[in-house]
Amino acid sequence: MISPKLRSKLLAAAAHFSVTLLVAILVSVLVFFVWYPWPHHELLPGKSLFWLVIGIDVVCGPLLTLVLWNPSKSTRELALDLSLVAMIQLAALGYGIHNVYNARPVHVVFEVDRLRLVTASEIDPGDLPNALPAFRSLPWGGPTLASVRDPKDSDELLSSVELSTKGIDPSLRPSWWQAYELGVPAMLKRAKPLHVLVQARPESKVSVEEAIRASGRPEDDLLWLPFVSGVDLGWVVLLDKTDGKPLAYAPVDGFL
Repeated sequence: MISPKLRSKLLAAAAHFSVTLLVAILVSVLVFFVWYPWPHHELLPGKSLFWLVIGIDVVCGPLLTLVLWNPSKSTRELALDLSLVAMIQLAALGYGIHNVYNARPVHVVFEVDRLRLVTASEIDPGDLPNALPAFRSLPWGGPTLASVRDPKDSDELLSSVELSTKGIDPSLRPSWWQAYELGVPAMLKRAKPLHVLVQARPESKVSVEEAIRASGRPEDDLLWLPFVSGVDLGWVVLLDKTDGKPLAYAPVDGFL
């Protein structure tokens, strides 16, 4: 037999859990459908921190309510207790969202022989004013497409090589970004037919076939290139062979 006091505690904790879960679902939609649409969250480490924060928030908040709730307390005391719990939860959630936002993908950039997923944390804000007007602010509504221009002269080429040896590739330099369409001719020259990928990676056949279906195009209309991030090199992107538009992705190592 559950005592009235325990029943009251459980009801309060359950109500708190329901509200916290709803908030977590809404935030998850923002993160995984806007900031990190599939498969971008698979190539980046941000989701691990996000799920850790969400898990702690959803579990610890209701547990604190279960411990602190006492129907014999005054309304003022209960309001103070719940306000403190809510403040702790919001602080933890805000910390998690802030870090996930700062590490969000901002551009998918064609660079030499691959498409690279570039995150906000990889960009030097001081270089943004040197970018073309369209790229001077980082998007918050999901990654956009871009490509890398050629070096202007031999001096810039040498400087570029030096920066690359320090880990600052052209795709991470706002001053080198240009419209995606300008890189499409070079991209289509580098891209390869899908049968080449399947022949080199026969174990990937099922993943490639699933990606072809997801693209909504016949195999003959598609090409592929490696799709990478700063921490993951194990994906490919399927491209429309006429305009270079990314259509689908597969978890396959594209470096043959």
